[in-house]
Amino acid sequence: MLYRKEREDLCKVVRTMFQRFETNAAGGNVSARVNDDHIIMTPTLVSQQKFCDLQRHEILVVNMNEQKVEGDGNITREINMHMACYRERPDIGCVLHAHPKESLVFAAMGMEMLNITEATQKLGTIPTLPFAPATSPELAEIVRSYVQTRQEDALPLAMLLNKHGIVVLDKNLRKAFDMLERIEYNAYAAYKALILDSLSIKKIENNSRELEFNLEE
Repeated sequence: MLYRKEREDLCKVVRTMFQRFETNAAGGNVSARVNDDHIIMTPTLVSQQKFCDLQRHEILVVNMNEQKVEGDGNITREINMHMACYRERPDIGCVLHAHPKESLVFAAMGMEMLNITEATQKLGTIPTLPFAPATSPELAEIVRSYVQTRQEDALPLAMLLNKHGIVVLDKNLRKAFDMLERIEYNAYAAYKALILDSLSIKKIENNSRELEFNLEE
């Protein structure tokens, strides 16, 4: 079996995502680059049919021409979005696409997520990209184009997909999952803060300069 350890780790991460409401039965998919020739990736219907409870043989090995090399299951149609990211930036080691409960508030509203927590400051802006249907070439191109505009910015990057979910890009799988979790907590804090602000209970203050000391790990 190719990449046994890496495939086992991907199983663990996606299972944890589902259990922690960081994706849902409507979908989501995660891939990780293992070398210049291959990525590993969750199969289609990972959430709907499997509830993200996968075994290592169900993690697909896929080449850079989007052809399955090994694994039980079919390739998701959203591979076009994953490959668009990998081709645009060779330093991307993981593409994590999910439907996280708290972040979907901002994605569904089509609005930028307020970046309010110290743990997420390294992301800078967390935008919602223009709408395009899931799995479509148009959505893959929107994501690729945004990644291109952030070429000079260090990873991680995160973007909300309008009415859909989130994409987190980082150097490896564990870093991408770590950032997804940070974003979810930020989303929870952000929409509560916006409510308090709108009710004039406590106004949101621009304290980003105070948090700049913790942009690197």
